[in-house]
Amino acid sequence: MSAFPALHQDIALIVDESTPAEEVRKVVEEGAGELLEAVELFDVFRGEQLGADKKSLAFKLIFRADDRTLTDEEANEHRLAAAELVKQRLGAEMRA
Repeated sequence: MSAFPALHQDIALIVDESTPAEEVRKVVEEGAGELLEAVELFDVFRGEQLGADKKSLAFKLIFRADDRTLTDEEANEHRLAAAELVKQRLGAEMRA
């Protein structure tokens, strides 16, 4: 357990309806790197504005370093790296 505070960031990803949320979560976890402490699905959204056969999965990401307080920029870099890996592997798009 680190004495340094955690940073929370959210990420919402649009994927095909057939893509399991757990598969997306695992790729997010891998892509976010070593500073990721936890990732949790907190919302699933479906709507015509996403397109046919699409859903949006929103995850809460918790980042923490053992040796320092993270900056928002560091956490955001890891969040974007996770989004890029999910895009490459599963064709996901980050929802604005």
